[in-house]
Amino acid sequence: MHDDGHAIAYKALKRGTLVRDSAGAEIGRVARVQDNVRENIFDGIVVETRDGKRFVDAPEVGHIAERAVTLTITAAEVAALPVPRPGFVQRLEHARVVRRARRAARDLRDR
Repeated sequence: MHDDGHAIAYKALKRGTLVRDSAGAEIGRVARVQDNVRENIFDGIVVETRDGKRFVDAPEVGHIAERAVTLTITAAEVAALPVPRPGFVQRLEHARVVRRARRAARDLRDR
């Protein structure tokens, strides 16, 4: 049994925090937390593993504590996860989607 400390909110999760797979094996460290600030939604975490960075989606994050994050997936499943895109690229893509949605709504309203 591991002493990971108290459960914390994703916003309090710090870079460098230990990340374990569902079996409790250490697989890496938190590189960054992904969230949608505007909507206050936790998207997931980027984990620095031996094989490089991997993006772990929020549903695969089982427990966040002061000293460790425990995932609901295995180390093999983590290794198969996608390499994260830079934050700038994600913000740019989100901005495009928002602009398209606004344009579509405006077009429907003007009909």
